Amino acid sequence: MAGEFEIKEAARLEDFIVLTWQGKEVRLSVELKKPILTPKFRPGEIEGLKGDMDMYLLVANYSFNVEGEIRRVSKIYGSGILEEPQDVTKQNSFIANRRLEIDYKRLEGSHIKFEKKYWE
Repeated sequence: MAGEFEIKEAARLEDFIVLTWQGKEVRLSVELKKPILTPKFRPGEIEGLKGDMDMYLLVANYSFNVEGEIRRVSKIYGSGILEEPQDVTKQNSFIANRRLEIDYKRLEGSHIKFEKKYWE
């Protein structure tokens, strides 16, 4: 019967891996995002800060389908400043992709099928 599994609150990737161990069929789609944030600081709060700075996050949005019921999990894999040098941005993406790959291996090890995606 759809909806019998017990994940009511904020879920973790591990929760869905455990469901596969319990014999549940789990399918997954992954969407990668790079949202822009502009944190607000009071003048003088951060020494040397001249004004607002735009930041980005490297976020993976996981959509799990467990026996017809959809559950979503978002996980932040990295962050940076928009105005940072290009090589720093590439390094941040590289590190985020390595962290993402660790989670992909865990999910694959539990036989959850999905398409791998990476940040550029």
